[in-house]
Amino acid sequence: MPKIPKRKNRKIPEGFDLIEPTIKEFERKMREVESESSDTKRAVESPWGVMRVHHQRSRYIYDLYKRKAITKEVYDYCLNEGLADRHLIEMWKKPGYENLCCLLCIRTTDTNFGGTCICRVPKSQRSEKAAFQCPNCGCRGCCGKID
Repeated sequence: MPKIPKRKNRKIPEGFDLIEPTIKEFERKMREVESESSDTKRAVESPWGVMRVHHQRSRYIYDLYKRKAITKEVYDYCLNEGLADRHLIEMWKKPGYENLCCLLCIRTTDTNFGGTCICRVPKSQRSEKAAFQCPNCGCRGCCGKID
């Protein structure tokens, strides 16, 4: 599949050069994870590394914006260029979804009984106390605060 070229007519905003080395590091990690051999992994484990790096990059950009370390223009540029996941960040702004790992974990159409993923259930309310990993992304629990 060919790479989608970045838009050449979009001007890079002032201040993007501060986060550019970290973004390039995330791109390097992503290439590394994509080129990893999946011979020793189960079929469901192969996309976990990609999803983890994608989550880290989106969280990095969102946290910088929340702390006002980057401007609104840089934040919007990152969202428009696909450097951060707009829909995942929108979910992080909602109460109870602050630690959401991926959007697959809240899709009700992919589960047997129309619920969410097991990683969204608080550890205190799980029937099994054994260690587990989410089949979608490999997280071990991303539920929000319980009141």
